[in-house]
This record gives sequence, structure tokens and C-alpha cells, in this order.
Amino acid sequence: MYYALRLNMVKSKQKECNTFLMENPDISGVDLLIADLNGVIRGKRIASNALENVYKNGVYFTTSLFALDINGDTIEETGLGIVQGDGDSTCFPIPKTLTTAPWQKKSMGQLLLTMVDGNDKPVFANPRQVLNQILERFNVLKLTPVVAVELEFYLLDNRRDGKRRPQPPISIETGKRESNTQVYAIDNLDDYGDFLSDVSSAAIEQGIPVYTAVAENAPGQFEINLKHEADSLSACDNAILLKRLIKGVAKKYGMQATFMAKPYSDLAGNGMHIHMSVLDEKGNNVFSNPKEIIGSKALQYAIGGLTATMNDFMAVFCPNANSYRRFQPNIFVALAPTWGVDNRTVAVRIPTSPESEKRIEHRISGADANPYLVVAALLAGIHYGITKKIKPPKISTGDASLDHPPSLTLSMIESLNSFTNSSFTKEYFGQNFCEHYRIFKTIEMDRFNKHVTPIELDWFLRTV
Repeated sequence: MYYALRLNMVKSKQKECNTFLMENPDISGVDLLIADLNGVIRGKRIASNALENVYKNGVYFTTSLFALDINGDTIEETGLGIVQGDGDSTCFPIPKTLTTAPWQKKSMGQLLLTMVDGNDKPVFANPRQVLNQILERFNVLKLTPVVAVELEFYLLDNRRDGKRRPQPPISIETGKRESNTQVYAIDNLDDYGDFLSDVSSAAIEQGIPVYTAVAENAPGQFEINLKHEADSLSACDNAILLKRLIKGVAKKYGMQATFMAKPYSDLAGNGMHIHMSVLDEKGNNVFSNPKEIIGSKALQYAIGGLTATMNDFMAVFCPNANSYRRFQPNIFVALAPTWGVDNRTVAVRIPTSPESEKRIEHRISGADANPYLVVAALLAGIHYGITKKIKPPKISTGDASLDHPPSLTLSMIESLNSFTNSSFTKEYFGQNFCEHYRIFKTIEMDRFNKHVTPIELDWFLRTV
């Protein structure tokens, strides 16, 4: 029976490949993609006639891909590099991710992959596998998480200003460099209408469920929202691919798109807000309770779990030194594990919605974070809250910062310590992954700290 099931899966994948090649006979090549520990897409480019073999036998990538720092240099201390011969592991296609890449100059395709080890088991350092392990816990409870990702980003001029700082692009529509933006401003959407239209068209062609585009409250900043999916892995796949799409279309228009958490010191940062609900076996939303604006007991327990474990996972929500620069007063980024109803000053918000769509919005993560790990951390918190019946703290009304002084760990070193010392992270993410992540981020941070920054030269070179 297992052999027959495996054979049917292979045939289904082969059919996907053959249909794609038949419908796209002019494809000159296909980019094979996989997201690393930082959520950065790595890959290979193959000729279209080699695609069938990838579906049949997989393709080899070095396992040390999950030890590459943000600059693509191997962190040997993880043990995935030279010490094990820098060997390969097999990568297989993720179903339904084979698409065209319409922003490319040539007719190209792309395919998302996942990696397995020599025993056909997922590689422990693969963030996608970490999320899959958490989802298995929900399967045991016969519950299905529903996830939607919102991504904020800046469009930038390819050229920096005279002080090497990023600057907004010159609008094709107005011929002027944008100097201000009003949140939800339709005029700003119009100014970049061609860009946003191409993003939307490419998303439709690639099957990425884009929902809305919003102008944010800074020059050249936008937010694009993805629709809710009852497949959390697919929701994160689409978030990863949407980043690539946005960057590709921006390049086509002579701009850069950045998901860096804080590219401007004096403007709003880029967040990645995650919306989540949970369905039971019958498809009912377990967070719903028409009699209570704060939702069901399950929703309250979920919030309890999320707030109780928030500091444990800050190194996942904010994985880089720059990530913590988002956390400043009065810019809608919470500094404490707070929650509330229709309140954008809290960390965990219950948005206004129809009762059937009652959900949680998590507002802590930066757009620079890895979606697989962020969603895995959030689902771990929700699972813990529901199974242990963790009660939430007191609800926040009005400006949450007035009643809740900063209590989140707001530096990379402190966050890594919290992550490392937490029994909770080890239980849900696994001992091996947690140790790998600790080593990886510690060494990456050490490499970052060895650099002398321009502001240090400006402040100290002549004055001390």
C-alpha cells in the first residue's frame, strides 16, 4: 500500500512538471529555490529540459545552505560545513510552486524545494520542517491553523544619497522624489500604480493569493497582504515567494525593494504581521464566541500562550541587530507582551471582523524574519496556551504603553539568551535545531559587531 501511495505521488508530481512544460514551451530555464535559515532564497538555475529529472530524482544542494549567514558565508561552528565534508542533501519539489517568473527579461520558471537527508527524512535545520513538526501537534488535536501574512516594505532608489543613506525613489508618475506619505493614501498607490499592478498580475500568474495593497505612513513604504490559508506551510511558501516577486518587479522598474526591519532611522520600520485562527474537524472557528467580543475560551488561552512565550521567541521574531531598531515609542510597535481588541498599540490584537473570522494578529515580527520560523513559534505558543489552558494577562485598552512599561527583550544578545535558556523552545523546536540556531545567530552577531560603522567614525574619529 505504501509503494502504491508513493507511486501515485510521483506520478502526480510528474504530471505537474509535464503540464507546465507543455503550457510554457518557450521557457528557457527554471530557478530552483530554497529558503535558508534567514529566509533568504538560495538556488540553482537549470535548463528547462532538466526539470523532469528534478521531479523524478530530486536535485542536490549542499546541506551547509542552512549554515550560510546573511552574506552567504558558511558558519563552520554549526558543524554543517567542512567538518562533515560540506556534503550534499537531496532537495525535492514542493507541489504547486512550479510557476513562471513574469518579471524576468527572458521567459523563466521557478520552483520551490525542500531538503531531506540521506534517510529521506527532513533536514533538522530546515525552517520549513520546524513548522511542519508544530503542525503535527495540531493534527493530534484534530485542529487546523489558518494563517495569513502581511508584509511591509520600502521602495528605494538604486542610488543612495550623498551620505550613503537609502532614499525614496523618483515616482514614474510625478517625476518627483517622494518626501511624505499618508497612510491609506490612494494617491500614493496611483503614483506607483504600474508597479503595484505588475505585482498583482505576477502574483495571480504564480498563484500567490495577494489580497490588498496599502500605502503606509512613510515615503515609499507599502504593505501587501496575503489571503488566509488553511495550509500554514503554503502560507509561508507564498510569503517567501512574494518577497522575491516584489524585489523582481521593483528591479524591473529601476528600484530596489527592501524588507529590512529599519532602513531609515527616523521613519517607521517594516513589520510582518501574522493573522491566525484555528478550525475544528467540522471547519468551525474555535476562536469564535458571538456572546463575547473577546472571543472564546480557546482564543483566551491562545493569547495566554502567546504572551507567556513571547520573550522566548524574540530571537526568531527579530533575528538581526537591525530588527530591534523598530521598537520605539509611538510608532505602533509594542514594547511589552500586551493584547487587546481592535488596538494597534498592543503585541497581540483581536481585529474587527465577522464572527466567523475571529482571529489573532501578531504584530511583533519584523519583515526581515523567516516566515516559517515565526509561524512555527506562534503556533507553538497557541498550542501551549490551548493545551495548558494558560490565562492571558489583563486586557489593554487605549495606549497600551501607558500601563505597560517595556518588558520584551529588545537586543539580539538578550533575545538569544532567552531562546537558549528556554525549555519551551527546546520542547517545540527540538534540541538540535535550538542549538544550531544559537550557534548560527551568535556567530553571525559576532561577525556583525566586528565592523566599525560610519556613525562611529562620525562621532568618535576626531572628537575623542
